Amino acid sequence: MIKVSDTASKKIIAMMQEDGFDATKDYVRVGVKSGGCSGLSYELKFDKELTENDKVFEDNNVKIAVEKKSFLYLAGTILEFSGGLNGKGFVFNNPNAQRTCGCGESFSL
Repeated sequence: MIKVSDTASKKIIAMMQEDGFDATKDYVRVGVKSGGCSGLSYELKFDKELTENDKVFEDNNVKIAVEKKSFLYLAGTILEFSGGLNGKGFVFNNPNAQRTCGCGESFSL
């Protein structure tokens, strides 16, 4: 399962509305791709449709779609939003990551 913090939920819902998505029907697509300074990097985008390879979760009023292949890397992850001194943005707290880069956008297992 992938969880969404209260702060991230509020930010996602607001951003979805700004981009013409409906948080009650549409999805936040979370994925993993090759690249980044640690080997794998996170992807985050909005989507209106599911595929047959998607796992779907709902947490904190946010529907999350994850391709089954990416889910292996993301199980147990908490999506958070940080607005601190190091800049604003979404942060993936991934218990599967053995090493992460300084920016928090990539990881390795």
